[in-house]
Amino acid sequence: MESHVLSRTFEFNGVRLPDPDPKLSVEDVRALYAHQYPDIATASITGPEPVGDKLRYQFTRAIGSKG
Repeated sequence: MESHVLSRTFEFNGVRLPDPDPKLSVEDVRALYAHQYPDIATASITGPEPVGDKLRYQFTRAIGSKG
């Protein structure tokens, strides 16, 4: 039996984002990408979902109405 660490991938609005640092928590990754994608700061996180030899996390934008 072999074991190996699965790498992570992240998705936001159909864009695949690489894992900047495997040592970071998923929340830290979201905070890091918030500079580039401001909507990701309030996005919900789903996952991990195993896809092949990777774990996929999805950031889903919060949809709501103002007012």
